[in-house]
Amino acid sequence: MKRSLLFIAVLMQYWLHAQDRYTVVINEIMADPTPTVGLPDYEWVELINTSAEPVNLRNWRLGDATSLSGPFPEFLLQPDSLVIICSGSARPFLQARGQTLAVTSFPSLNNDGEQLFLQSANGRVIHAVHYSVDWYANPLKQEGGWSLEMIDASNPCSGSGNWKASIHPAGGTPGRSNSVFAVSPDTSPPDPLRSYMISPTSFILLFNEPLDSLYAATLSHYTVDHGLSFTKASCLPPFFDQVQLEANSPADSQVVYNITIKQAKDCRQNEMTATITIKAGLPTDPGPREFIINEILFDPKPNAYDYVEIYNPGPKIFDASKLYLSNRSSNGQINTPIVLSPSPFTIFPGDHIILTEKAASLALNYLVKNPMNIFEARLPSYPDDEGNVLLLNAQGLIIDEVNYTRDWHFKLIDNPEGVSLERIDPSAPSSEPNNWHSAASTAGFGTPTYTNSQSRKQPPIQAHFEITPSLFSPDNDGYNDITTLYYKTTEPGLVANIFIFDAAGRLVKHLARNSLLGNNGHWNWDGTDNKGQLLPIGIYIIQTELFNLNGSKQKFRRAVVLANRLN
Repeated sequence: MKRSLLFIAVLMQYWLHAQDRYTVVINEIMADPTPTVGLPDYEWVELINTSAEPVNLRNWRLGDATSLSGPFPEFLLQPDSLVIICSGSARPFLQARGQTLAVTSFPSLNNDGEQLFLQSANGRVIHAVHYSVDWYANPLKQEGGWSLEMIDASNPCSGSGNWKASIHPAGGTPGRSNSVFAVSPDTSPPDPLRSYMISPTSFILLFNEPLDSLYAATLSHYTVDHGLSFTKASCLPPFFDQVQLEANSPADSQVVYNITIKQAKDCRQNEMTATITIKAGLPTDPGPREFIINEILFDPKPNAYDYVEIYNPGPKIFDASKLYLSNRSSNGQINTPIVLSPSPFTIFPGDHIILTEKAASLALNYLVKNPMNIFEARLPSYPDDEGNVLLLNAQGLIIDEVNYTRDWHFKLIDNPEGVSLERIDPSAPSSEPNNWHSAASTAGFGTPTYTNSQSRKQPPIQAHFEITPSLFSPDNDGYNDITTLYYKTTEPGLVANIFIFDAAGRLVKHLARNSLLGNNGHWNWDGTDNKGQLLPIGIYIIQTELFNLNGSKQKFRRAVVLANRLN
């Protein structure tokens, strides 16, 4: 009999430790207690037991993205009961409000963007919350003194829609029922948002809510095109809203893949019934002009904010977490860069990405067609009269730069406040004033996240160039003493500049300056430099730059060999 009782006791002890996800959840968070409203000036977290059985919290821990608390002491949390978790210094001030546990190394809670999770004694994540200051939905309360409360603790995995700022006069309800409590059932299936890659063979799918982790790890739920297949699927803690897929071979950085998701369940067993396909791709570092500044709002309306739009003209794929915006100081130095995205975000050909301080403000003032492509950050200073916008890659190299002035706006606009400047032709020079125009009034004076209202790609210049002979020897023997650059064009009004460079890229000859072209013609080169001196033997590059009155520009390069001559 004693042995049976001992066995039952061991089983009970194991059951009290080995808990399922969401049996205990984070129910209230005081991340910013200052300035105080009516509660002690300390951070704390409240837990609630949502199960029908008591749970022993011994050796449980509370963690965030950078730290993990010490183990909880022995404590039996009864069903539908609350307990306040705090530091040892906070406990004397909070214990009068309800059951309180003091833990060592209580995490320092960030006011905004904190990843908070609850871990059981066996190391399993029981509940996790990725809160942000936007969850308050109240500009006064987000400044401090108010807690965030869960609306419905029986629906713990629905994210921001299940949290509100406390409405209790004290600023929060530690140890008692939440002031915002309401029944808020989750009846919607999960939705895949986007993907990114962490290696040439590892794809990550991001969903809008936590998933049933076992169901999400079913490999047959995922397929991919372009000859790849998946060999493994796993749901990633602590939020279980990401699925990692391993491919059978490396992805091609020039290919946009399509991942088809057939089934998924959230933590409330709501199942996705429709088949959904999302894009995926392996990003690379962009070179000059491969990723461009496309739209700038530097003079916003009152109580609004600047924004900069970046455009990927293709064909490459980029990662917003490895791209930066900046400006120049008064002495021309590049100021501290601002990253586009704090986490990996894949930018596909044709995508428009926005960086601004407040996404909500942008949506109030302009039509935003792709809200997921907006990133929030405190932008560099972009003055209303003139300034510069720089785009940098992960190596700190300048990818694109625009030196704008207020004068670039349409001259008939009396007040350009709240009017963005749009790039006309993505392939035309970035700081060419004629390549920028005020956004159209019919588009609301701005087109963040989609094609510019003034977008117009200039057609390529129709011209043909040929060099004869491609090898010449200016030795005055009457044979191939000169080389001739012939041209033909069907387009009137073309103007040409012709430069000759040596093999090291040094300019040695300016053969033509702003020459107006006819339907056909030619230029001769006798192998001399700008001073009339004969140049050494070697390979030379003849570069012809054409432009027309419509703003189109085009370059042609041809190689020629200067061979032996008489000394």
